[in-house]
Amino acid sequence: MDAVTLAFSPLIPPVLSYGLGALALAVAGFALVRGLKGWLWRALAALVLTGALLNPALVQETREPLSDVAVLISDDSASMQIGTRSDAANQVAEAMRALAERDPLLDLIEVSGGTSEDGTRLSRALQQGLSQAPRNRLAGVIIASDGQVHDTPPNADELGLDAPVHHFLTGDPDARDRRLIVSQAPRYGLVGDPVSFTLRIEDEGAATGTAMVNLYVDGGDPISARVQIGQDVTVQAEIANRGPNVVEIEVEPGPGELSLINNRAAVNVTGVRDRLRVLLVTGEPHNGARAWRNLLKSDPSVDLVHFTILRPLDKDDSVPPNELALIAFPVFELFQLSLQEFDLVIFDRYRRRGILRPLYFDNIANYVENGGALLVTTGPPFAGPESVARSPLASVLPAVPTGQISEERFVPQISDIGQRHPVTRPMLTGQGEWGPWFRSIGARALSGETVLQAPNGDPLLTLSREGQGRAAILLSDQAWLWARGYEGGGPHDELFRRVAHWLMGEPELDEERLSARVVNGELEVTRNTLSGDVPDLEIEWPSGARDTIAMTSNGFGDYIERLPAREQGLVRLRSGELTTVTASGPLNPLEYRDLRPDPEGFAMLVDSSGGGVFALGDAIDLPDLRRTNERARQAGINWAGLKRNTAYRVTDAQSTPLAPGLLIALLILGLFALAWRREGD
Repeated sequence: MDAVTLAFSPLIPPVLSYGLGALALAVAGFALVRGLKGWLWRALAALVLTGALLNPALVQETREPLSDVAVLISDDSASMQIGTRSDAANQVAEAMRALAERDPLLDLIEVSGGTSEDGTRLSRALQQGLSQAPRNRLAGVIIASDGQVHDTPPNADELGLDAPVHHFLTGDPDARDRRLIVSQAPRYGLVGDPVSFTLRIEDEGAATGTAMVNLYVDGGDPISARVQIGQDVTVQAEIANRGPNVVEIEVEPGPGELSLINNRAAVNVTGVRDRLRVLLVTGEPHNGARAWRNLLKSDPSVDLVHFTILRPLDKDDSVPPNELALIAFPVFELFQLSLQEFDLVIFDRYRRRGILRPLYFDNIANYVENGGALLVTTGPPFAGPESVARSPLASVLPAVPTGQISEERFVPQISDIGQRHPVTRPMLTGQGEWGPWFRSIGARALSGETVLQAPNGDPLLTLSREGQGRAAILLSDQAWLWARGYEGGGPHDELFRRVAHWLMGEPELDEERLSARVVNGELEVTRNTLSGDVPDLEIEWPSGARDTIAMTSNGFGDYIERLPAREQGLVRLRSGELTTVTASGPLNPLEYRDLRPDPEGFAMLVDSSGGGVFALGDAIDLPDLRRTNERARQAGINWAGLKRNTAYRVTDAQSTPLAPGLLIALLILGLFALAWRREGD
């Protein structure tokens, strides 16, 4: 198209031109007031001179119209997968593409975004789209989203917008949804003690009434409670393990809910043990007693109660009792009244000498059966008639003596099953440098797993689960040689610290264990086992989708699988009877806190730009898309406008001066001549 415009190319700064013109008019006005002749011609001459200094010209341009640009922002966050929201966003995109195809003067820029680990973040996607669109050609911005946005979009002035922003609200804004909110939760808890959580159930469709809440600690059995809707309530759960404990809280579904994703929340509570109480009974003084005492005393979390039997009841040395300076062994207090207060009981080279009656051995056996921990370290008495294996304690011992005692030099070895057991597997690489022992007590393993053995295959260290508790037996009294560093020594402290922790039920040392974690967007699942095969791994993602995969062995008792963590939230995993849970991203994603469509999500941006909010509903009722004039209204009840900017590009221009120099000079001279003539009359 062609257009003619008036253009000025001042010969001197325009301010000077205007100043000269104003001065000339002032002089002419003064002459008029004084009644002087010729003032009119002089004023006209000054105006002509001013106009000549501005150098006007007629410019004839050939213009090529430029297309306007519309920006479409599509929310691709997880909440958009609910109901028809994703379909609605796709239909908005199709409608915009169709409009751009029909209108040759409209281009379309499409940007998807919003997904993040911390809710929906659309500001970056918005700025990315606007960066591709020249502001003088921007027709408008369409945002297809459910309005659940967690970064505050700036207003139109801050973005430098002179075009409407329209929010196409996906989903039904009147939908109902029940939500579980954990308002207060502890970060730490004592193992074995309950911890309290403050939670609230919000449900606009059922503002009153009650709902059933279940708590699961590390995927275990549920703890159920019925709580009031709309009120802060306190519930409790017991922390069972040291280290991370995932406490999952779930509320029963409400009627007509959008989704069940936000019906559950999870809290990571780190379990810490109170000071552990260990009872160490040394049957007689020997070189290894100090090693045991030093090992246990070196752990600041252990309260050690240690007794060494220096003078048995059957010793006849004619010393009067009133001259003995020995502390009486509090048998009744320890093994009848306070036995359950100990986390671990150790018998070190103990022989039956009448100090402990059969009733007390029976108490210890019941203590183990009901969840206690027992470690027996043997010596020559274990093979004789005074052996604890000839007491009621035999019911929980993993091995029985054969009566044989070997006093030949040998180096302990990790057994085949010990190479897969979590207690001894970490020491496998260093066993070639271990020092020797010189005594082993012959025994036959009855239960559990023998993780250390003599070169001839006889058991040295056997671990066993007995009832609800655990027991271990060491069939040698030579481990102290490792602690002393004899001929290079060995992993004395590491081995027996791991044995003690296994006895007290540390989950990291369980033979059969399923664990998982998410690192850099990848789900890593580890299945520890002593068997040669494991069931398939079943994965339940936060959305309820399920996967079943076979796990791959690494040859050392571990089956490991890695796969992308495709969803955020709590992931449940099962392999056979073992279950666990882990968090992918935040434990309680901000994205799922409120799943109802929010028409106020972009209110500031929409209002400041003159756009509109259009609820599409589950039926996906799209408004009309119209091209509007620059100064016209940009939104109506059922239509959204995209502004015409009439931008163009000049392809050719011709300039015709309106003030040729010679003509202007003659004109000015003629006007001055008329003024002189008038003044001469």
